Amino acid sequence: MNALPHGALALSSLEEQMLQPGVKGLPLTAPLRQGAIGVQGWNVLHGDTSFPVAVLKTSALRHNLEWMRDFCDRHGVRIAPHGKTTMCPQLFGAQLANGAWGITLANAVQVRVAHRFGVRRVLVANQLVARSDVRMVLQLLHEDPGFECVVLADSLAGVARLAEEVDAHPLTRPLSVLVELGLSGERAGCRTPEEALTVARAIERAPGLVLAGFEGYEGLLVSDDHDADLRAVSSFVARLCALVREADDEGLFGTREILVTAGGSSYFDLVARGFQELHGLSLPLVPVLRSGCYLTSDHGMYQRHIAALDAREGVEPDAGLRPALEIWSVVQSRPEPGLAILTMGKRDASHDAGLPVPLWHHRPGPGAAHALPDGCEIVKMNDQHAYLRLPEGPVREMLAVGGLVGCGISHPCTTFDRWPLLLAVDDDYAVRFALNTFF
Repeated sequence: MNALPHGALALSSLEEQMLQPGVKGLPLTAPLRQGAIGVQGWNVLHGDTSFPVAVLKTSALRHNLEWMRDFCDRHGVRIAPHGKTTMCPQLFGAQLANGAWGITLANAVQVRVAHRFGVRRVLVANQLVARSDVRMVLQLLHEDPGFECVVLADSLAGVARLAEEVDAHPLTRPLSVLVELGLSGERAGCRTPEEALTVARAIERAPGLVLAGFEGYEGLLVSDDHDADLRAVSSFVARLCALVREADDEGLFGTREILVTAGGSSYFDLVARGFQELHGLSLPLVPVLRSGCYLTSDHGMYQRHIAALDAREGVEPDAGLRPALEIWSVVQSRPEPGLAILTMGKRDASHDAGLPVPLWHHRPGPGAAHALPDGCEIVKMNDQHAYLRLPEGPVREMLAVGGLVGCGISHPCTTFDRWPLLLAVDDDYAVRFALNTFF
C-alpha cells in the first residue's frame, strides 16, 4: 500500500494493476496485484527481490518533503517541482500534498500523463513548437475548464505559432504564457532583456494569449567555480526580476497575479532570496521554484551543492536534504583480487554526471548492511555491468560472488528513466510499496 500522501490524485488504478513476470527488479513468477507488494514480506538485504533493483528510502522522502515545505514557507516562495525528474504520479501526489503549487513538466506528453492522474496545474518549462503538441495541450484545456497550464515562449515565431493554434482551436479563457529569459550560448530563452520585452509585448497583443510572467533557468550557470556561480546566479535572477518590473510598468500582464519562476536543484536558495526583492508591483506576485531533484537528492553532484546550500542557510548537515535513491546489485564475478563485477550497468544507473557511488555491502540474509571502506570506487560501466575497484584490505575477502552491493547515484533524472517501477523501502530495506514512472 502507498504510504505517502497522495495529494488527491487518482492513483488507485496503479495499485490495482496486475504486474506480470518480467518487471525489472521484481522476483515475479506469476502475476501480482501491485497493491499487494507490501505484504509479500520482501527485503532487499535478504535477497528477496530480483537484482539490480532501484529503491527509494521512505524516511528520506518524507524528510525531504517536509524540508522543502518549511524552506518555501520561510522564504515566501512556492514550488512547482520539475516532474520530468521522476515522472512518478505517486511522488507528484506526495509533493502536491506537501504544498506544491503545481507540477513542472517538459513536454505535451508529460502534461497528458500528469492530467490523467489528476494534477490540476502544470507549468511547461519548454516552448511548445510542434502543432500537434500545442493542440494536445489546447484540447485538455478545452475539455477540462478547471485544468491550468502555463506555457513558455522565447521568440516572436513561438508566439505566432501559439496564437495561430489558439485562433484555430478557441478556448474559453486566454492561454497563459511566460517569456523565457535565457543565456548566451546555452539552450532556449531570449538572449537579452530587450528581446524578452519584445516577446512579452507580442504576447500582450496576441488574441487568445495572455502574459502571465517570466521564467528562467539558472542551473545552466553551474560550474566548478563555486564563487563565480554565486555571482552569476544572483546576477541572472536580478535580470529576471528587472524584466518583471519593466513589464509591470508597461501594463503588459493580463492575469490577476504575476508569475516569476526559476530554480534548479543547486542554487534555489539564491533564487528565493532574489525573488524577495520583487515588491511594490501592481499585482500580487507568485514566486515559484522548480527544483525537481530535492525530493530524492543524490550521493553526487546535488549532494555537494546541497551541502553548500546548507552552509548558506545555516542548516546543520544532518538536517538538510537526504539521499533517498539507491541501486542494489549482486557481485557477479571476482576475476581479479582488486575487482568486483556487479550486475548493474548503464541500463540501470545514471552516469552522465558521475558514476555510481558504492555505499554498502551485505551477504544476503538477516542483519544490517555494512559501509564499504574508503577507496572502493566504480571505475567503469557497460550496459549491464559495473566495475568496482577494491582497495587493499579485508574488503577483498568480504566481497564474494553472490554478495549484495548498494550504490548511490549522481543525478537522479537519468536514473529514474531506466526504471518503470521502483520499490519504496524502510530503513531496514523491507519493501513497503511500489512507485511507477511514465517516461
